Amino acid sequence: MNLPQTPSFRLDGKRALVAGASSGIGEACAVALAEAGAEVTLAARRADKLQALASALGDTGSTAEALAMDVADTAATAALVAEHGPFDILVNSAGLARHGPAIDTAEDDFNAVADLNIKGAFFLTRAVAKGLIASGKPGSLINISSQMAHVGGIDRSVYCATKHAVEGFTKAMAIEWGPHGIRINTVCPTFIRTALTRQTFDDPERAKWVEEKIKLGRIGEVEDIMGPVVFLASEAAAMITGTSLLVDGGWTAD
Repeated sequence: MNLPQTPSFRLDGKRALVAGASSGIGEACAVALAEAGAEVTLAARRADKLQALASALGDTGSTAEALAMDVADTAATAALVAEHGPFDILVNSAGLARHGPAIDTAEDDFNAVADLNIKGAFFLTRAVAKGLIASGKPGSLINISSQMAHVGGIDRSVYCATKHAVEGFTKAMAIEWGPHGIRINTVCPTFIRTALTRQTFDDPERAKWVEEKIKLGRIGEVEDIMGPVVFLASEAAAMITGTSLLVDGGWTAD
């Protein structure tokens, strides 16, 4: 009897680019991909943080290199991806949030968030895809989105708008690049405990609101994102494209 075999979750021989790798979710994703065997290029603006992470990963026997990159600078990003690619895997965790009431939102804040979360994400994803198509290689492209790409949130009109946009271009790109064997998906976390979310959890009223909305009854940790990202990057997710993986503790279930 010939039994089916589970596809591998290993990423040996794959090259991965992780944008926003200097802290938080991006750093955790880089560690997860490296542990799964990928050769990881760590990208962010803070070169010193990247170098420290690359050294730490090297000490574990993983292969990692640091690459200073500002995703909001689309021309420079495209040039860097072309120079250092092609990459089999992209995880884009670079993002920005400036929360506040919609009625008080300044145009400069709107532009800053949109430039990184939509424009930067779009052109970074395109740059990696162009390299794969030119080399005739398949690949897995993952943008770290948010549960706020599927619902609304207090003081988050701009952030929600940008993350909804990421879901939209993900679907369109999946249709366009599917014939090339390139998969593209999003991971949509709930509130994850990082330095960037500390302000929310320091506000008792906001912390209570978050905890009440998460059905599993706890705040998310960066480790909760590591497995889903490795899964989507691997052959275990070979038939998954153009969709979102919600890691939200049940936030969007109602």
